[in-house]
Amino acid sequence: MLYAILVVLLVAADQLVKILVRANIPLGASMPFLPGLVELTYVQNTGAAFSIFKDHTWLLTIISAVVAAAIAAALIKRVVAHPFGVITLSVVLAGAVGNLIDRALFGFVTDMFNLQFMHFAVFNVADICVVCGGIAFCVYFLFFYDKLEKKEAPDDSHPAEG
Repeated sequence: MLYAILVVLLVAADQLVKILVRANIPLGASMPFLPGLVELTYVQNTGAAFSIFKDHTWLLTIISAVVAAAIAAALIKRVVAHPFGVITLSVVLAGAVGNLIDRALFGFVTDMFNLQFMHFAVFNVADICVVCGGIAFCVYFLFFYDKLEKKEAPDDSHPAEG
């Protein structure tokens, strides 16, 4: 239940920031956020990360829906039981849902965070969730899954009688 609340809060934060950007920043315009570090730039992204698959929003919408459903099913079925693993998947799910909402409603994803100290793609809260949650889940799966998700293995130490 707490994980569902985390997903809802992250999706709400993502959508709130996007609503504020669309309402207060003209398309393509920027305003300071953290001077010298990050500015808010209103961008409509019809693609995925770095605008790949630009103008294929319908395909990205389907992929996002399938990925979100798969992650939700994995969480419901408790494929990952350890709290850290569940949190990482919940954060990825929130990001997938946040961007899915934009694609389904508008045909584009609202992006706004523009790094001023390096050339990088403009991104949003949902993107942060997908990337950070995805990296954290990979670390969890590669280094901790076997230790923290121990399943009872069948006892093969006794030969079958017969």
